[in-house]
Amino acid sequence: MKRALAIAGILIVSVPLWLPAQTGSAPQTQKQAALSMPQAMPGMQTPSSQTPNQPMTQLLKDATKRPPMSLKDFEDLAVANNPTLKQANDLVRRSAEQARQAGLYPNPSLGYEGAEIRGGSFGGGEQGAFVQQTIRLGGQLGLRKRVFQEQQRENEAGVTVQHYRLVSDVDQRFYSALAAQEIVNLRHTLLKITLDAVQTAHQLANVGQADLPDILQAEVEADQAKVNYTTAQMNYIQAFETLAATAGKPNLPVSPLEGNLSHWPELNPQQIIETVLRESPEVKRSQQAVERAEAQLRSSRHEAIPDLQLRAGVQQDNEALNEAAIKLKPVGVIGFASVGVNIPIFNRNQGNMAAASTELESAREEVTRVQLSLRRAAEPLLRGYLAEEAQANEYKSEMIPKAARAYELYLNKYRQMAAAYPEVLVSQRTWFRLEVTYVQTLEHLWENAIALQNFTLTNGLEAPMASGSSSTTINLPNGGGGSSGGE
Repeated sequence: MKRALAIAGILIVSVPLWLPAQTGSAPQTQKQAALSMPQAMPGMQTPSSQTPNQPMTQLLKDATKRPPMSLKDFEDLAVANNPTLKQANDLVRRSAEQARQAGLYPNPSLGYEGAEIRGGSFGGGEQGAFVQQTIRLGGQLGLRKRVFQEQQRENEAGVTVQHYRLVSDVDQRFYSALAAQEIVNLRHTLLKITLDAVQTAHQLANVGQADLPDILQAEVEADQAKVNYTTAQMNYIQAFETLAATAGKPNLPVSPLEGNLSHWPELNPQQIIETVLRESPEVKRSQQAVERAEAQLRSSRHEAIPDLQLRAGVQQDNEALNEAAIKLKPVGVIGFASVGVNIPIFNRNQGNMAAASTELESAREEVTRVQLSLRRAAEPLLRGYLAEEAQANEYKSEMIPKAARAYELYLNKYRQMAAAYPEVLVSQRTWFRLEVTYVQTLEHLWENAIALQNFTLTNGLEAPMASGSSSTTINLPNGGGGSSGGE
């Protein structure tokens, strides 16, 4: 009997390390609070117990041999390997080369010119070469170059947009995988408790203090815990692989993650919305698009100024100076030159000017549209963040400690034969359901906080938008509301 009670005592101490022992306990250090990968737990050889999924367990055992990876590790991988960031920088270089090309002078023309080539009855003929050059007037080249320079600045803002998209996506995936890892820890702890309970039930039955229904119920709980543990392992592996793909390293071997779910970012509800609207790179990009449209309108207005056409050359004139002379002498080398301009009567570039003016108005409206879209995206994210924060605090400080205490009391009563085993199971299920829901709440809390910190931008694998395009992604990872979960 004493040995059976000693074995049952294991059920009390096998709790997650990050669960506070009591309200008001000293805070853990970051190292102590870091989530660790669990070791594989071999199954107990009881009539109904089976070993957990061995390939899955071995994969995670191999993962524990690797050093843990932090959020910064994945952010560095993403910046170095994600193709969309490189594409965004390519757009900047393209605009820079377009600006260089737009500022170049037109090439001169070199050609041949002939007249009266056969000479007629005079035996003459004029043949020679010419050089022709177009001169752009009204500062057209500088204005054309300015358009692409503003486009380059707009694409540079697009690089910043893509950087926030990428960081937001990686961060959200990281904390989603971190939550999956913590659920593996919880399922592992529950599996140990249920396996110990099976052994305890058998030993109590041997001394006549447990019935067959208690044994069967304990075995069912252990079987269910094994299934949940295997599922949690699969979910973690999937979450890690998704994180690795987002970081641009899809073949990265599964490794443990180093982080702390319970230390979520603290946001100022009164300032975060205004900060998003003021500092968002999407807003700055749309404002830069206005500058580009204004430059395009100025360039269109100066396109009506005609170009200056210069032409000059030399010819050999073989026509005789005096046909009555005994010995005819040709005129010889002569020069010519011409200067001309187009007269802007029919085409004054009026269509392009009107189109540029319309584009400018549209660009100004785009700034307002982006700000409204950001507000519409940020407000439900903020509400979700506040709701999740309130729930997380309630779980951490009130509900989970009470559930753990209730389980301990029921277990003590069961030891003293003052409570039935189903009461212990109910309290155990309630406790771990709250634990899992708490982790899910923290995951959603991090998702909302990360989205707000990154100006609601997300989807780091979305192709970057070239200058003249715009899109504002609304990120609602949790629908802007509270979370719910269970076993």
